[in-house]
Amino acid sequence: MKIKVNLISGRTAKQGANLEAKTYKAYFEACSYCELNAVDLEKLGASEGNSLKVTSEFGDVVVFAKANDGNPKGLAFIPMGPWANAVLNPDTHGCGMPGLKGVPAEIEITDKMPLDMKSLMKKYLEN
Repeated sequence: MKIKVNLISGRTAKQGANLEAKTYKAYFEACSYCELNAVDLEKLGASEGNSLKVTSEFGDVVVFAKANDGNPKGLAFIPMGPWANAVLNPDTHGCGMPGLKGVPAEIEITDKMPLDMKSLMKKYLEN
């Protein structure tokens, strides 16, 4: 089963605290997840910690599921970082920042695991 979502990104305290250690486990844990409302997780048949494949017109990425009932139904949040960058609009519109809000996406459960930072970068360098 797939669900359609409005994908957004932004900074989090944990993501910001680990900016200087992007190849470390703490940064991976701070950025490689997707927050969804519990109702959306239930529609997917997913639980926190399950792997999710997020796909947009800009690419796809595997991240961990995380519940956040502060998110309205149909809204998905991935912290700023390489996992979000894989599926967000890269066009900076001349301002130096990519589009971080309002990207239509689809999410489904997958048996694949999220790639660590080095493996993720290698994947995109090879494509």
